[in-house]
Amino acid sequence: MASTDKASKNIKLAFIINLVFSIGEFIGGFLINSVAIMSDAIHDLGDALALGLSWFLQKFSNKKPDHNFTFGYNRFSLLGALINATILIIGSVYIFTQAIPLLFEPEHSNAQGMIWFAIFGVLLNGFAAFRLHKGKSVNEGVLSWHLLEDVLGWIAVLVVGIVLLFKDIHILDPILSIAIALFILVNVFRNLVKTMKILLGAVPDGIDIDEVKQKIEGIEEVISVQNLYVWSIDGEDNAMNLHLIVEEMNLKDSTIVKQKVKKVTSKLDIKHSTIELESKKHN
Repeated sequence: MASTDKASKNIKLAFIINLVFSIGEFIGGFLINSVAIMSDAIHDLGDALALGLSWFLQKFSNKKPDHNFTFGYNRFSLLGALINATILIIGSVYIFTQAIPLLFEPEHSNAQGMIWFAIFGVLLNGFAAFRLHKGKSVNEGVLSWHLLEDVLGWIAVLVVGIVLLFKDIHILDPILSIAIALFILVNVFRNLVKTMKILLGAVPDGIDIDEVKQKIEGIEEVISVQNLYVWSIDGEDNAMNLHLIVEEMNLKDSTIVKQKVKKVTSKLDIKHSTIELESKKHN
């Protein structure tokens, strides 16, 4: 619960920073007559809305289990990660549509205005991205790429702004924009695959089912493992369902066997486990 509370606070902070900064971009872009800054303001406002949605879903995921969701609401944070990955992909495609035409007809920009906004953009988004990057939830991971995209974008704006103070090479802006969009798409795809694997009930990364099965069958009282299911609930906590064939035993001995199984699987971050024992006589 502590990690989800921290995740919620991190996302809330990133949401506030993005929202305030995007409003500042609209005002600044209008004052310095910069279409590039105004376009980035629209992009950052979209990020802010995505962050707000994720904050809501992250807080919602902290709800305790009930009759409707017996495992709890943890997976609602995954829904936020999925939505944000989709928004980030759409945003990257939008960057392509804006940047590619500028390769052929570069626009002149206000270099000094670009530099000042870039400095603020790097500092604010960099701080928020750092906070989210340290988080453990999948949602925080996807959102950190949201903000990293903005940081890299503002670094590109800063570099281009400095160059434009001395050289009239306006094609640098669209070239850097395309490179950043490609970089972000690759990393978002990785996070999207991770999120989808969790939603589809895949075995968590780092867990070898055959190895786990072999260790459980190494327990003296266990004859064989009939069924073994391991999946992740939200990317942090795992669950296990296990059906074992064992020697004939009383209730006390069966409790000891279950304790041995839990000891074997203790390093798998399993928070919920169901262990069914069946005597070989009734198998």
